[in-house]
Amino acid sequence: MNILFVIDRIELKYFEFNDLVTNFWMIKEFLDRKNNVFITTIDKLSLKDGIPYTSGFDAYVKDGNIFFDKAKEYQKEINNFELVMFRPDPPVDLDYINATYVLDFVDRNKTVILNDTKAIRDFNEKLHAVYFNDLLPKNIVTASRKDILEFLKENNEIILKPLNKCFGAGVMYLKQGDKNTSVIINSVTNNGTNLVMVQKYLPAAVHGDKRVLIIGDKVYDYCVRKLPSNDDFKFNEHNDSCVIGESLSEVERNLFEPLAKKLNKMGIYMAGLDVVDEKILEINVTSPCYFIKEINNAFGINFEKMLIDKILNIAESKLYHKVM
Repeated sequence: MNILFVIDRIELKYFEFNDLVTNFWMIKEFLDRKNNVFITTIDKLSLKDGIPYTSGFDAYVKDGNIFFDKAKEYQKEINNFELVMFRPDPPVDLDYINATYVLDFVDRNKTVILNDTKAIRDFNEKLHAVYFNDLLPKNIVTASRKDILEFLKENNEIILKPLNKCFGAGVMYLKQGDKNTSVIINSVTNNGTNLVMVQKYLPAAVHGDKRVLIIGDKVYDYCVRKLPSNDDFKFNEHNDSCVIGESLSEVERNLFEPLAKKLNKMGIYMAGLDVVDEKILEINVTSPCYFIKEINNAFGINFEKMLIDKILNIAESKLYHKVM
């Protein structure tokens, strides 16, 4: 299979393909299975007379690592790939949105895109989690200082989240009576001009949040708990001391399998749920991290093989049914 990976520009610039990066494991497993993998970034996408193209690089494995030759950049028509893995990180800014527009011109009868870029464009990871509001902590989405203050008074401890960032960037904890209340609200809402997700703080978050992994309609038993660092209330350091193995509970399975099916119907086949006390904090769909190294070490498995099995199954099934 010919596979295009649209990765983050920072990954390409510094070639951060190491065993902490989900793309490393997926690309390596695809290559180990004799697939062809071509690497690009959103700024290298283009249209010519309505036909989508990309410039990029052939990836290859050598001595257990992934390489590409930056001197050998060339162009390909995207419709000649059977599978596009669209995995640039947020922020979901105008450049990001424009990249999804280019991929609107991909022939879906020839090429499967995971996650579908139309679906990503229509699904904000914080805001659209409210589609599953019964599974979320109490929340509001607003830019209003007055609304946030009322929500704070009612709930005593709250979390404020920008809608288009990742890795916890800009996420703030606020407690009733904090002398920095006005500064925090003004900062996160850009003085009342930007919508934010505001959630009731869950005390169990002090023990970290669980990343529940979904591909297709499969909710995996293998999870990790992301622990807050010593100087923060949230996970913000991807290292061995802050990520430990966890397992999916039966209650979580019953809650999240119907959610996975609904996401699939939207065109979202790859997702990572951040969960505390069986409540979803957000639904990661842009470039969800699968913590493959940590899961492999915790459970003594090769999780990347399971993921690629499922991804290939989805791609081949969608292509086959379209041909039929």
